[in-house]
Amino acid sequence: MAATDYKFEGWLGYDASSVAGNMRWGKFEPKAWEETDVDIKITHCGICGSDLHTLRSGWGATPYPCCVGHEIVGRVVRVGSQVTHLKLGDRAGVGAQADSCQGRDGNCEACTSGMENYCPKRNVGTYGSRHWNGDKSYGGYATYYRGPAYFAIKIPDAISSLEAAPMLCAGVTAYTPLRFHGAGPGKRVGVIGLGGVGHFAVMWAKAMDSDKVVVASRSSSKKEDAIKLGADDFIATAEEPDWEKKRASSLDIIISSVSNSDMPLMKYLSLLRLDGTFVQVGAPDDGLPTIGQFPLIMKRLKITGSLIGSPSDIREMFQLAVDKGVRPWVEAIPMTDANGAIVDMEKGKPRYRYALVNEPEEQGKQGKL
Repeated sequence: MAATDYKFEGWLGYDASSVAGNMRWGKFEPKAWEETDVDIKITHCGICGSDLHTLRSGWGATPYPCCVGHEIVGRVVRVGSQVTHLKLGDRAGVGAQADSCQGRDGNCEACTSGMENYCPKRNVGTYGSRHWNGDKSYGGYATYYRGPAYFAIKIPDAISSLEAAPMLCAGVTAYTPLRFHGAGPGKRVGVIGLGGVGHFAVMWAKAMDSDKVVVASRSSSKKEDAIKLGADDFIATAEEPDWEKKRASSLDIIISSVSNSDMPLMKYLSLLRLDGTFVQVGAPDDGLPTIGQFPLIMKRLKITGSLIGSPSDIREMFQLAVDKGVRPWVEAIPMTDANGAIVDMEKGKPRYRYALVNEPEEQGKQGKL
């Protein structure tokens, strides 16, 4: 398929009101083609909380018009002459990062070490960012995606496109801190918030053979789901008196996926054992609560964060999913219904991820909505 045989169209947000279901379908200009690039005909794109933060300019001014979506899966339809790991027809996925200084003169230490997600020189987001050539990046609520092939990952045959999509951001966001901080035999893991990222954290922690997995949420409404996902215990923080005292010093690692600033952070820290680690991966618009010093001092606790994953992290994660049969809870939504889906996402309706699907018969119809 030649480059002129298809158009780049998608759902575009033009201002902060777009998060209320006001995106508009339209054409956009992808980055100028380079021989290190790949074009992907999008079949699936997961909906991520980051999409909502960006649409409403929650993390800073968004460069409108913006086409969000960074859990992209589809078929490769064009491959640059310098690309060796993908070929026409391959199923490939792109997560939250589109480029870094990898492969360029003067690589940074992070990229040289295979941690491209921490590149300090130019960490190009899949949407709402600028490529090295200055062109704007556009995401996956669209018909096609173009970007550097290095950050496009071949999808294993054993993982469906629907299931692969949410793994590319939510999945790897939960996977990398668990792996880095040693989740596995002999470790007890806590998961704060059972959403898109949180439900992955439960499944990865179990797949890594952690001794125990405990989920904390405000109410008991998700307890049954948590147990089905593999959790061994559940804390309903708004319903169970003195939960932090009953379970004090019981966990080694906590992954917090919540994105609100009123979480009881000090109580969560009390759940950690000596030398325990609290990892924040959720990013509230208004920041985190105030932290008291004594829990850190008395138990030598570590509070840290984690940012998505590198291409090698994503490949490792996919292999774990294949080896252990990890299957996310994801619901397919027609691409035509993207506006309604993000409204539902804002209301917390997904259990636990949505993925937009470009059905063949729907191609070309979106512009009429």
